[in-house]
Amino acid sequence: MKRIMVIGVSAGVGKSTFAKRLGTALNIPVFHLDAYFWKPGWVQASLEDFSSAQRNIAERNSWIMEGNYTNTYEIRAEKADTIIYLELPRRVCLFRVFKRWLKNIGRTRPDLGEGCKEKLDWEFLKFIWTTYFPRKEKMNVRFQDFLAKGSNNEVITLKNKKEIKAYIEAIEQESIRVHQTKGVIEQ
Repeated sequence: MKRIMVIGVSAGVGKSTFAKRLGTALNIPVFHLDAYFWKPGWVQASLEDFSSAQRNIAERNSWIMEGNYTNTYEIRAEKADTIIYLELPRRVCLFRVFKRWLKNIGRTRPDLGEGCKEKLDWEFLKFIWTTYFPRKEKMNVRFQDFLAKGSNNEVITLKNKKEIKAYIEAIEQESIRVHQTKGVIEQ
């Protein structure tokens, strides 16, 4: 696991938080795609600039790219060895989006581009509501295609809070164990 895509069924599923913890545990840099897509004042980057940024990241030896962005999925999938897919119920995703908005009103989250203060509008809520089930259906097809591209490719699907928590904690514990073992060997 060196080139990892963290994607999810919807906004609010916990991709950013999960990716940060995973990056820390594995000592792999995390790239939040929202920070490349959104320019100051919530202006969208051009598809060319957004694609180019991902191609540059994808050339690195190791990375975690977090975010869905269907129109550039193939750029990441072509170079990734692992996809981690988070899927929680739509109601949980919506609740988390509201919670995130309340927590960050007037501020820019670290996973967003500069000058993009937290906002919540009808368009975004409608997007979450209308894309949830179609995205869920498309994922299995994408995963089969991804697995067919390389024998070392892996898809990890985590479908509830308990699975997500257990997975990240297991990775963190393994990382601690490896570092402790390494420290003993080096002494």
